[in-house]
Amino acid sequence: MQRNVETIHIYHTNDIHSHFDSWPKISRYLHSQRKLHNSVQEACFVFDIGDHVDRSHPFTEGTSGKGNVALLNRAGYDAVTIGNNEGITMSKRALSTLYESADFDVVLCNLSETDGSLPQWLKPYRIYKTAKGLSIGVIGATAMYTDFYEKLGWHIEEPRRLVESVAEQIRHSTDIIVCLSHLGVNEDRLLAEECGLIDVILGAHTHHLFPEGEMVNDALLAATGKFGEYVGHVEIHIDTSKKKVIGKVAEVVHVSGLESREEDVQEVNDLIQAGNQALEENVFFTKMPLKQQLFMDSPMSSFFGRAMIEYTGADCAMFNAGIFLGSLDKGWVTKRMVHALLPHPINPCTITLDGAELLEVHRLSSNESWPETEIKGLGFRGTYMGKMIFERLFRTDDGELFAGNRKVEVGKTYKLATLDMFTFGFFFPILKQAEKEYHMPELIRDVFIWYGVKRDRQTDLDVRTARYKRE
Repeated sequence: MQRNVETIHIYHTNDIHSHFDSWPKISRYLHSQRKLHNSVQEACFVFDIGDHVDRSHPFTEGTSGKGNVALLNRAGYDAVTIGNNEGITMSKRALSTLYESADFDVVLCNLSETDGSLPQWLKPYRIYKTAKGLSIGVIGATAMYTDFYEKLGWHIEEPRRLVESVAEQIRHSTDIIVCLSHLGVNEDRLLAEECGLIDVILGAHTHHLFPEGEMVNDALLAATGKFGEYVGHVEIHIDTSKKKVIGKVAEVVHVSGLESREEDVQEVNDLIQAGNQALEENVFFTKMPLKQQLFMDSPMSSFFGRAMIEYTGADCAMFNAGIFLGSLDKGWVTKRMVHALLPHPINPCTITLDGAELLEVHRLSSNESWPETEIKGLGFRGTYMGKMIFERLFRTDDGELFAGNRKVEVGKTYKLATLDMFTFGFFFPILKQAEKEYHMPELIRDVFIWYGVKRDRQTDLDVRTARYKRE
């Protein structure tokens, strides 16, 4: 007896991070593949697995991410899930309106309002039908950054348990279940081990690459690395008479090998120009140049240090000089300039520390290898760590450490303003468990602008006061 077999094609991307250099080729390829499969009556779906948005790019920043959604629309995506860059680097209002013009579904099962209700812009799952009547259930999940989501006014839940629950819910109304997982490779493997109902897990978050997929139990794991270097392609073969999967394979297509056109460069440049134009707004005036230095204190670091302390109300501040990707000349400062200077999606954070803990942090920060250490991830969009800069945290001639005007003593508490990337335990393990307050949705560039505007207003007030006194 001859089997009737239907082939379903799934194309997927993940962790583009607003790297648009290859986007014209990716978009063109996805359209051509859909056209090819439609011509032979084979089902075709296109999914993105999150972190398409990255506010380090001027086009994304200038359009509040809605430009990314327009690109996904034009490329013909069927569904996406969100990554942490969509979820926690944008304000609640920005995320709530991000997908207003989306022509695709946003699938996400583990995010809700704080009262447990679902936002209008997402669905926990979506069931798609092929022309031949097969049902494909698609579930989405994103990484669980509890403190960040709660601070923004969202409720985030443990994803694996919810994915399994949704899979149980839809198992009898689907022939295939696919998970769009922005959870990371280890979580994907655990999910495949724990839930035997999922046929394919499309992965993201940890930027892992599976050139030919990876089988865990009966689940096929697929992922395309990062930055649009690859497009993933999964084929699923189903015996339609038995509604049973009889084969599934994964591959990746290296985007560098796809067709290039002369207009591609102009298209990418147009995105940059559109973003820069949107950000070309004066925000404050600086009466002196703010120069950057990678391996020493500088006027730039002093300005930012004071900004961090005034904004957070902390006793002292600590950050690395490598966050500044340029200098500012005397004159008007625009949003575009500050974005280029501090493109990182990094939040300020205030940490409450015992004197012993602050002494340990200060000791660790003197690591001589750190200034030339290259940093990747953690929201950092520069290259080198640079010198660790302290504002109002210093040693006196007799070796005593002071935070502001207070001597650092064991048993007393102090508030340290720093960058959220230092709270994840990679550089300062002691900060991971410390009491902390993330300042959200503000990014460090927002604090920089806030302080510049405040100084402008104070200068105007001082000038008016002096003029009044003279008169």
